[in-house]
Amino acid sequence: MSTPNIQTMPSRMFNHAASQAKRFANTAPVFITERGKPSHVLMSIGLYQRLTCNTQKIADLLAMPAIENDVLDAYLEMSISRDVAQAADFS
Repeated sequence: MSTPNIQTMPSRMFNHAASQAKRFANTAPVFITERGKPSHVLMSIGLYQRLTCNTQKIADLLAMPAIENDVLDAYLEMSISRDVAQAADFS
């Protein structure tokens, strides 16, 4: 009924032994199965928070720290190219 660090419990058993499932979930996630296939996961709030609260959004990771506008302008200076585009040679 269990694999390393993961408990599994049929949904029928979960319906009759929810308190036991909650005790199991304090140490490892509990997979609730229906017809032998995982359908739900029960976990402690601590594990849930570790899985969800420590993640950062990609936008946060790519954001520049707050800096003055004039310093930001210096980072974004670009020269304008006066070169004329030419057709590609595919021969």
